[in-house]
Amino acid sequence: MVIVLAAAVGLLALFLRDVNVMKMVADIVHAQPGWLALSLATMFANLTIRAWRWQYLLEPLGQTTFANAFRATAVGFAASSILPARAGELIRPYFLARHERLSATGAFATIVIERLLDMLTVLVLLASFLFVFGRDWTAANPAAFAAVKWAGATAGLGAFFGLTVLFVVAGNAERLAETLSRLERVLPSALAGLISRVVQKFAAGLGAVRRPGRLAVALIWSFPLWLSIALGIWAVAVAFRFAVPFSGSFLLIALLVIGVAVPTPAGIGGFHEAFRLGTTMFFGAPDDAAVGSAIVLHMFSVGPALLLGLFFAAQAGLNVSGMRQLADQAEAGPTA
Repeated sequence: MVIVLAAAVGLLALFLRDVNVMKMVADIVHAQPGWLALSLATMFANLTIRAWRWQYLLEPLGQTTFANAFRATAVGFAASSILPARAGELIRPYFLARHERLSATGAFATIVIERLLDMLTVLVLLASFLFVFGRDWTAANPAAFAAVKWAGATAGLGAFFGLTVLFVVAGNAERLAETLSRLERVLPSALAGLISRVVQKFAAGLGAVRRPGRLAVALIWSFPLWLSIALGIWAVAVAFRFAVPFSGSFLLIALLVIGVAVPTPAGIGGFHEAFRLGTTMFFGAPDDAAVGSAIVLHMFSVGPALLLGLFFAAQAGLNVSGMRQLADQAEAGPTA
């Protein structure tokens, strides 16, 4: 926790260095409200699409209602906003399992699939900007864009490798059973049985990977999700009068994904600095306005899910302490 807080403070200090606070506030006040309203609206759309896609990925485990998938999604994102290390990714399947008859461990496997699909989608959008829509922009700063291309290619290989591993695990049940039986001969029976149950339930959650058609549909769902996210980012850039084309938001998304990889609550610091760097380095935005726009975009990105998630958690009798206990339970080795 101390390391996480230190990282957040350090990133915020980097983000706010040499900022003219009065100019930043003035830029926020003079941002175009119509575009800001559009950006805020997309954040609710994002939650809705995420819940639909997750409900689809969960079907091999059992039928779930959209309402419960939506509530669990909001609670998970709220938990990630107030707890470190993206704890909401662990809380989300456990919250859902409290309201649906399914395995929390299997549900967690679908979240792993989600993240890999998200990575592939972001990389496809990034490639479309780098090689199709934004070729004039890339020529203006070749060194920076070369670094972006290298990072994107590396991440793409990682995502493809991850999906391949999941496909092998999900599609070879006999080998998995044989491996688990060998494990039982080496480890104490209680521990081996625990690991066996967890692995089997996790593999069951990879049902979408076993069926390429279902996986393709889930990937298709990912594009309206990330195009909606791109629209929200672009609307904030337009509100602050930055010269960012809509396709330029694909680059900003990729940078924000890197920024929030630092496991601070709600991506504080990393999110802000990534957006500031993206708008100033690649699109020539004034630094003070870039800082102000990053603050507004972060507030819009976190606010709706945080408020809805806390409301749904309170309905279920969970406070922040309860969320933390749920995350600790998940980290301890779930068997649900």
